[in-house]
Amino acid sequence: MAIDKETLIYTVIAGIPMGKVASYGQIASLAGYPQNSRLVGRLLKMMPSDSIIPWHRVVNSQGKIAFPAGSEKYQEQREKLLSEGVLFKNDKVNMRECRWE
Repeated sequence: MAIDKETLIYTVIAGIPMGKVASYGQIASLAGYPQNSRLVGRLLKMMPSDSIIPWHRVVNSQGKIAFPAGSEKYQEQREKLLSEGVLFKNDKVNMRECRWE
C-alpha cells in the first residue's frame, strides 16, 4: 500500500525535533517531492488547530516566519520557537544553528 504525499509530508514535519526548524522546501525534499514546497504550505494552512504536529517548526528558506510580522499567528509561532530555544537575529531564525539536518 502506497503512502500518499500528504501523509509523508506530515510525517516529516512530525519528525522535526524540538529546538530545530526546517524550511518548506527541505520538508518537500525529505518527503520525496522536491518540487512541492507550496504543497507543504497548503497542508500546514489546512491543518486542524488541535493537531499535535509541530507546525511552528516550519519556516521559509531564509529562516523567516511566513505569517505577516506582528500578526497573532506570527507571534504565536515566534513564541513557540523561542520557548524551544530557537535563536533569532533580525526576525530570522539562525538557520546555521537551528536548521534540522
